[in-house]
Amino acid sequence: MVDQKYAYYAGCSLEGTASEYDASMRAVLKELDVNFREPDDWSCCGSTPAHTVNHVFAAALAARNLALVEKIGLNTIITPCPSCMMAFKKAQYGMTKSESFKNEVNELLDEPYECSVESKSALQVIYEDIGLDAVSRRVTHALPGLKAAPYYGCILNRPPEVAKFDDPENPISMDKILSSAGVEVSDFAFKLECCGAAFGVAKRGMVNQLTYKVLSMALDSGANCIAVACPLCQQNLDLRQGQVNSTMGSGFNIPILYFTQILGLTYGLSPKVLGMEKLIVSADRIIRSRITVEEQKKIKEAEAQANAKKPEKKAVKEETKPEENE
Repeated sequence: MVDQKYAYYAGCSLEGTASEYDASMRAVLKELDVNFREPDDWSCCGSTPAHTVNHVFAAALAARNLALVEKIGLNTIITPCPSCMMAFKKAQYGMTKSESFKNEVNELLDEPYECSVESKSALQVIYEDIGLDAVSRRVTHALPGLKAAPYYGCILNRPPEVAKFDDPENPISMDKILSSAGVEVSDFAFKLECCGAAFGVAKRGMVNQLTYKVLSMALDSGANCIAVACPLCQQNLDLRQGQVNSTMGSGFNIPILYFTQILGLTYGLSPKVLGMEKLIVSADRIIRSRITVEEQKKIKEAEAQANAKKPEKKAVKEETKPEENE
């Protein structure tokens, strides 16, 4: 059990279009014995749009929520959505680097924020605080045949001076977490490439092209599923997959699962608890393939015994012709 209590910030998308991420996140954190509390009266963090209007205003939207965490005496907040997390981290970064900026932000708040709260992604909390051993200890089920491409997206680990987590060019936290749960992961070269983010309406053609490239590279890596940790990435890759097929002439049918849904399946949680029915591209094949760890062990033992009984092939000696007399 993690000897720490966290604040938990679902944010707007996890209460709406990405409610399955919230449901699977809470279920997995409970399985991992993580003690967390949702701050009362939390509000929108400003996410991506606010900083295009005013940087002080954007920081104030984020800082208001961080001040609520301070008020309940906690110093770390789990932020599943990367956009929300970066809003918090950028506010924290700006206010700790500049006293004048901090004062400007606090002038907009009912209660000042003293910059004592660290925002962490769910990946960071599970990878650094909970640990891979705890992840693997909870596993009761296997997903044979599943090979996942871990997709981090653009902002989860960047910019590095603000994110301060994992490698900004080749992150491995999701790879390691899924591997610890017994899931095979592919060597995915596009794990940080942009999917088009929030431009799905304004620049649909561009988003279709970017999404097409991510899906294509996932297949090229040998994956039959993409694991994500971002509501917007999940939406572009899952909801728009049919749109990509119709405009790009492709035939993708790749399930896009939150990494917490995959973990939940290995922990024996029901698909309903994990919100699997909300996926546009069905993951029924993955769900039906799930077996217990004991069943997997018996299958492997039977395969090993069958291979041991097979007669060894005798090596065929290459006939050598006698040397001709000169």
